[in-house]
Amino acid sequence: MIRVGVLGARGRMGSEVVSAIEAAKGMEVAAAIDADDPLSTLVDAGVQVIVDFTRPEAVMGNLEFCIAAGIHCVVGTSGFDEDKLAAVETWLAAQPSVGVLVAPNFGIGAVLLMRFSEIAARYYESAEIIELHHPRKADAPSGTAAHTARLIGAARAGMDPMPDATTVEEPGARGAVVDGVRIHSMRISGMIAHQEVVFGGESETLTLRQDSLHRSSFMPGVVLSVREIVSRPGLAVGLDKYLDL
Repeated sequence: MIRVGVLGARGRMGSEVVSAIEAAKGMEVAAAIDADDPLSTLVDAGVQVIVDFTRPEAVMGNLEFCIAAGIHCVVGTSGFDEDKLAAVETWLAAQPSVGVLVAPNFGIGAVLLMRFSEIAARYYESAEIIELHHPRKADAPSGTAAHTARLIGAARAGMDPMPDATTVEEPGARGAVVDGVRIHSMRISGMIAHQEVVFGGESETLTLRQDSLHRSSFMPGVVLSVREIVSRPGLAVGLDKYLDL
């Protein structure tokens, strides 16, 4: 029985995680904490794995505490960049048996979309990303979009820059740029999490799109990660590292 701690347990995603862990075989919610609760509760409850769906400004403190305490970490909070990942690796160096998974998205469809985008990137001269989320989302672009852009950028290494004759624009009109890939963020009431990647070449376009229609769509990936991480020490970025792709 894996004893799980849920951080951000009273939030929209956290409450879904609590329900999913309670329903899954072989694991139980040993601690459900939120912003006002002490992290020491995790140690007192004998937590083995935490699932963090908090906020970008809180997640690094949570990870530093949990890694030092020998607790595996499944992280769905966004806002990670290379500096933050490097800090996590530094903390893990002192706790080599601990595993940390930082997943931009736990949806199986989103993971496949990122993989398909990585494959397609080598065959098209243009690629841009449109991500659409609910208006309560704190960060833009989304972690999924930024990770997709980095995958596309790496796959395009050595290729010519994408064609773009824009010389006059309103600030932000052409979106943010991550590793040479434009990302356009929309925050629309009624939406949950959606992403399109549009590729273009000579007389052809390819559009890949994934839609998460309810937060429950992320839970199979969360449960899989909790099961897997106890035997996967070190840092992994992306749920694809736990899948046979």
